[in-house]
Amino acid sequence: MGLADRIAALSVDDAVRASVSYDQLRTGDGGLYWLETRPEAGGGATVTRWRPGEGKRDVSPEGFDISSGVHAYGGGSFAVTDETLWCVGGDGLYRSRRHGEELDLVSQGSFGDLTIGDGELLAVRESEQGDELVAVSLTGAPQMRTLAVSRGFLGAPRPGPELLAWTAWSERDMPWDACEIWVASYSPRGVIEDPVKLAGGPDESAVEPRWGPDGALYFVSDRSGWWNLYRWDGHQVKAVAPIAGECAAEPWELGYTSYGFLDDDRIVVAVQEGPRHRLVVIEPDGTVRPVDLPYTSIKPYLAVRRTTVALIGSSPTAAPQVALVNLAGAHSQVEVLARPEPAELDGTRVSTPTELRVRVTNDREVLALVYPPTGSAADWRAPVIVRAHPGPTASCLLRLDWQTQFFTSRGFAVVDVDYLGSTGYGRAFRESLYGRWGLDDVDDCAAVAGHLLSTGRAVPGQVFIHGASAGGYTALHTVAQDGPFAAATAVSAIVDPDRWAETVPRFQRAHAMRLRGGAGRVHAAAVHRPVLLIHGTADEVAVVEDVRELADELASLGMAPKVMLLPDVGHYVATSSQAGAALEAELAHYRSVMAAAANGHGAYTAASGSR
Repeated sequence: MGLADRIAALSVDDAVRASVSYDQLRTGDGGLYWLETRPEAGGGATVTRWRPGEGKRDVSPEGFDISSGVHAYGGGSFAVTDETLWCVGGDGLYRSRRHGEELDLVSQGSFGDLTIGDGELLAVRESEQGDELVAVSLTGAPQMRTLAVSRGFLGAPRPGPELLAWTAWSERDMPWDACEIWVASYSPRGVIEDPVKLAGGPDESAVEPRWGPDGALYFVSDRSGWWNLYRWDGHQVKAVAPIAGECAAEPWELGYTSYGFLDDDRIVVAVQEGPRHRLVVIEPDGTVRPVDLPYTSIKPYLAVRRTTVALIGSSPTAAPQVALVNLAGAHSQVEVLARPEPAELDGTRVSTPTELRVRVTNDREVLALVYPPTGSAADWRAPVIVRAHPGPTASCLLRLDWQTQFFTSRGFAVVDVDYLGSTGYGRAFRESLYGRWGLDDVDDCAAVAGHLLSTGRAVPGQVFIHGASAGGYTALHTVAQDGPFAAATAVSAIVDPDRWAETVPRFQRAHAMRLRGGAGRVHAAAVHRPVLLIHGTADEVAVVEDVRELADELASLGMAPKVMLLPDVGHYVATSSQAGAALEAELAHYRSVMAAAANGHGAYTAASGSR
């Protein structure tokens, strides 16, 4: 088989089967546990265990989707102890006395951040009235007690030596804007007494509290402008090791673990700098030592045992995989425990990215990752798909994505843009999109596309934009004005920020309020180019009604948008059972626009609303 044939062999089925997602890695019962989401199997999440000499196996019942709706995005949806699995499903909190056996419903409700304490399970329970910290007895008939109540949000219940730490933020804030850490006296099966705010406030996000082996409380705060690690010894708070990078991820989910404690008094931390992650070890004297790893992207789920750290890492040539890193010696040793690619993809040629920096204004530039067509020459010229990531606080990730390769293996270049508001560049950059949404993010994507056109990389009339969620809003606004894009694909898109603020789940209302005030609603009459709208009918973050209304308005103006509504699919299309169908629809959309242009047919015009 020749190179061209080998490149073309990446079918939609291959791309979807290789898009397994690993999340929520943690230790327990002498092994490692994580969530595994397999789009090919319907997109549900399964708890998987790995033990030395045993390998990996599923330990949650077949067909049961481990998923938490707490704070809309979930997190911390399972915990294990003494062969007992505690987990969250669609109806509430469940328990299985032996791995793989049928689950018993413990309590209905929305739960997350499950944490094993001394003889009890700690968790967050959410309702429309607010949050609670609850404790559930591990033995006997489960009995649930409420420890704390808030009209806002609570997270990270972490038991320490006769103390309990947790996070809290108000209904007016997102946890990456203003989050507090609280500490109180507490003993198992007791009550919280004398709570004290330790860190955080209106201009500080303090997250991920964790008790160290020295009895001190550690946490991550962005008080310096970067999320860095701090230590409270019971008397004062001190920085552990200042780093010009993010030592925590933007907390969209509960249960993140961006650092951990080795048993030789060292601390291992995942640090993000722009689109890159690296692993560092902080020595007892505060020295920061980088760890040599084959990964450029690390998820915020570190699981430490003795002098090893398990992580979910990836690189431009390796999709996210579960690996065990031994840090005992002078050189790290890596053992891969789980990887998503089926054997038939071994040896497949992939496109690897280069970093591109484009000047947007005199005082600001934007970074993008450019994936050329697979197997192309150094002077490649191709149709281009610019992608606006979701969030908008997410970021480009320097890792192999098989759904990206689906397009690069078909002659497209794919370009991921870290537009204003992305994480990885400090607090000020992250906040700068507030009140400017649909403006600066659109300018950044257009600037990257314009650069690729001016340098001869992109083919005129064959530059497209794709966006999901908040990125879908960005994509729609790029084609609602004059610019370089010939068409847009908007997946799970937000259409009207004002209406979204009224329909979005409780957790994200503050985000919607802070973002709006920029470009406003996407108006059908302003749309210049063909659009493909892909949306799940069960999406609770961005409701499908707004997209239906936009599609109807476009159709009434003679624009005939392509609309793909996915029954029973939620906000995450790329990991759903319909991921393959969405990829094929997007490819067909771009090809139809290219074919129409080749045949002399024009695109939409703002004046006439016709093709």
